[in-house]
Amino acid sequence: MMTVYSYACADCEGMDACPGKIAVETEEELWKLVELHALIAHDEDAKEWSEETRAYLKTLIKTS
Repeated sequence: MMTVYSYACADCEGMDACPGKIAVETEEELWKLVELHALIAHDEDAKEWSEETRAYLKTLIKTS
């Protein structure tokens, strides 16, 4: 059975109104799409994220 990695932007503190949701087959692909979403939807450059921010976002990733 395939593992699905998913992320919902609304789960992130302060992003309650964002409808962005991502579901993919690998965690690597998920991170790339989360970073792209942050740039396009929120004008955030993932290169500027701290290790704490990345660790927090990692807690929001779900697997099924």
